[in-house]
Amino acid sequence: MTVPLTPAGDDEQGPRDDQLDLVFGALADRTRRAILGRLAQGEATVNDLAEPFPISLQAVSKHLKVLERAGLIARGRNAQWRPCRLEGEALASASGWIDANRRVWEARLDRLGEVIADLPDD
Repeated sequence: MTVPLTPAGDDEQGPRDDQLDLVFGALADRTRRAILGRLAQGEATVNDLAEPFPISLQAVSKHLKVLERAGLIARGRNAQWRPCRLEGEALASASGWIDANRRVWEARLDRLGEVIADLPDD
């Protein structure tokens, strides 16, 4: 028996799946997760975001581009100051995908538990 990896109706590749790929790819890096954690406290400049990391501003900028492409952050323009801010929609979409899959797998594990409980004792 083949078990689909995603809930019913979500097997087709589409823009939503492409966006989820970008989000999960962006979240796979600890530096980017730390940047998101900082932005959860409020807007910050690239210099502010780079401060705690032992990497160049150029490297932080590359991380920000990945986060921006994934829709996790947005960068504003205020004269010379370009604040970065958290964008919640992409993260909410990923969280929804995780929740839907968690429900599917919890139901499958519950059924497995029932099958195991019904097995005869040897």
